[in-house]
This record gives sequence, structure tokens and C-alpha cells, in this order.
Amino acid sequence: MKLVVQRVKNANVVVENKTIGEIQQGFMVLLGVAPTDTKEIADFLVQKLIHLRVFEDENEKMNLSIQDIDGELLIVSQFTLYANCNHGNRPSFTEAAKPDLANELYEYFVEQCKKENIEKVATGEFGADMQVSLQNDGPVTIILEKENV
Repeated sequence: MKLVVQRVKNANVVVENKTIGEIQQGFMVLLGVAPTDTKEIADFLVQKLIHLRVFEDENEKMNLSIQDIDGELLIVSQFTLYANCNHGNRPSFTEAAKPDLANELYEYFVEQCKKENIEKVATGEFGADMQVSLQNDGPVTIILEKENV
């Protein structure tokens, strides 16, 4: 499972000209699922995400978590995080989980985040053509991943 985590001032997702998810200060998270991913891996990454200390404290040090600042999450499924571009110029997505597993773990990840006392957890729409907008803060972008070992 891979997460691309962006610290944002605001972010939103639009599907068919309708805003379906939006947040203010917090994390915009792109989430990719591999065929070997499990709920245990999702649980591990939920904990990493909510305890990630990249928000500034009173001394302007990155020392606060999303919970500390009452931040919000926007979580968007993103199978292209598993693109393999090693051969040719057209990416292969065979390293991404099939849609059924990917959606199950995406939904599970979202539900686990909602249980963690996060101010707001918004989402995109799995499998939809989405337009994502964000105002990256910093910019701070971090990749979190955990493989089934």
C-alpha cells in the first residue's frame, strides 16, 4: 500500500462538475493498493498517517500531527501509484490490486481514519474520473508505504 500525503491549506474533489469531497487544513492523501495488501497493512499506515508530525508548532518546527491541529483528511483512491514504467513509454498497472480488493481496502482505510478522532474525513469516488484541486502547504509531500513482508 502506498500513500502520497500532501499537507494542504485546502483541497477538493469534483466528479461530473459536482464537488463530492472538500477539506480545509490537513492532508490530501492519494492511496494506492497492491494485490498483497491487507487490513493489517492499512491499520499500520492509518497510524503512521495520523501521527505524522509535519504541522508547525508555536516555534515553527514540524512537530504537530493532524490530530494536534484538528486537521481534516481528503482520501482519494489512486491505482496509478503502482504504475510500472520500466519498459516502453506506456505504463503498466499490473502491480495495482484488482478493483474489488482495492475498493475494499480503500473503504476500510477511510473507515479506520474516521475512528481516529479526525475533524473531517472526506473522500473521492472510487473508480470515477475525478478532478482534484489542492493548495499544497509548504510544500510538504511525503510518501508512506508498507509492503507485506
